[in-house]
Amino acid sequence: MAPLAKMRSCTSANVYTKVPDGGWGWVVAVAFFFLEVLTYGIIKSFGVFFNDLVLYFDESNSRVSWILSICTFVMTFTAPLSTVLSNRFGHRPIVMIGGFLVGLGMIASSFASGVVEMYITIGIISGFGYCLSFLPTVSILALYFDKKLSLVAAIASTGECVAVFVFAPAFTILKDLVGWRHCLLIVGALQLNIMVCGALLRPIIIKKENASKSEKEEKSSQADNLETKYILENEQTCTSFNSVDSGVVLSTSCPNIPASIVVQGNECESAKENTQMLPASEDSKTKPGNTLLDLSLLKELNFICYALFGLFATVGFFAPQLYVIALAVSLGIDKDKSSYVLSTMAAAELVGRISAGLIHNKKPIRKVYIELICVLLLCVSLLSFPSASGFWGLMVCSGVFGFMLGTVAGTHIPLLAEDDVVGIEKMSSAAGVYVFIQSFAGLAAPPLSGLLIDKTQNYGSAFYFCAGGMAIAALFLALVRPCKAGVCKRGKQPESVDHKDPLDHKQDPNYLKAVVNVPDDFLEFDLKPDHEYGSCV
Repeated sequence: MAPLAKMRSCTSANVYTKVPDGGWGWVVAVAFFFLEVLTYGIIKSFGVFFNDLVLYFDESNSRVSWILSICTFVMTFTAPLSTVLSNRFGHRPIVMIGGFLVGLGMIASSFASGVVEMYITIGIISGFGYCLSFLPTVSILALYFDKKLSLVAAIASTGECVAVFVFAPAFTILKDLVGWRHCLLIVGALQLNIMVCGALLRPIIIKKENASKSEKEEKSSQADNLETKYILENEQTCTSFNSVDSGVVLSTSCPNIPASIVVQGNECESAKENTQMLPASEDSKTKPGNTLLDLSLLKELNFICYALFGLFATVGFFAPQLYVIALAVSLGIDKDKSSYVLSTMAAAELVGRISAGLIHNKKPIRKVYIELICVLLLCVSLLSFPSASGFWGLMVCSGVFGFMLGTVAGTHIPLLAEDDVVGIEKMSSAAGVYVFIQSFAGLAAPPLSGLLIDKTQNYGSAFYFCAGGMAIAALFLALVRPCKAGVCKRGKQPESVDHKDPLDHKQDPNYLKAVVNVPDDFLEFDLKPDHEYGSCV
């Protein structure tokens, strides 16, 4: 029984009174690191097989490049579905299913007889698996960390940078030994370990004790105020209506109590001191179920601006890594040396991710403004590529770009949890909608940049195109904080306190409206003697 009890304790949900900022969250962070290795690390290293697929299937470069384009689009386009499934069934099972789909698609691609079959295996099956694996892991990591979230997310996201160093040369050697088909088979088997990472994602429940106590105290105070109010009204009414001469009595039976008041007591005819009148609680009303995908985010101007920032920033995320080697060759740099340009970019990106995490971890700081500075510097670095001369000039541009790319790429999704954007409560839905909007830029940016290269016969035009998208992204990011402040100001209304004398209520014009809204049977006139009802006092 002891091993079974330990197993249940490891699989059950963690219950905290506040965000732990550690605890089992460190295990989740390690799982996220290896998940980055097995998802984005594999995607960025897939270029190793590019030339082999072109030669083996005798296809053009554009047709083979659509494999990763479709994979990236499916991975981001299905993000809202991933959010809905993880909110409905939990993060752990969805990530494990995603890991199975990723491995299944990659293994199936090793038996493909054409590029179109790879569109389905790697593009659709593995792409959907990437989505189910990545987003729920980011969302649950944000639930385990608060103050350290930026630093932990930045360090854990370096897994893809480490994977580029390890997998690129390893896959090259393995491909030369066993061929590209067997190499893809081994990669698929390796990616099945995503299921192990998903198994480590224990659910988390945060119960705030102080909040529940304050709600109870507020309800009790409201009950006391209403009870006192109705007792005073009943006393005043009894003194004005109850008399022996007229025989008119104010009845306060159950049918006469307004619908907004709940009477709690054993019997309706019990004594007044045993009857407690409370306002109808929100629990007694019909509540809508928990939303699996909160689309009310699309009504918030600050989130719309941030989503547009992500849309245009995605334009500059992928294209430079696709064309930097071709740009180096066009500048007369040897092919062997040009590969170092990409390695320098990956190394600088790793340093940039960690540096951004350290900066964002400092308090107090407006993380949105720090992100804005990094985006502007990233735009400048993109503009420097076409003017670079020689090997070392291109190395410097790649290093600066990689560093700034790491500062943005490692923080733009965790930044959704900040109050300036949407906050931790809506993090899961926001991530799904945000990545969904990014999918359109991820699908359109590489073909558009390639079209510019074909028209101008200059690889520098692709970098100008990316810099333009990044500049627009910076503009929308700069509007996030002002939109948030503007919404807050419009949402707040000054509270007016009425200090009027209760005796002057008849002179108040709102008093007549209140009288009109009184139920029809609130006043019951009965001509029976008083002794059948008892005294009012």
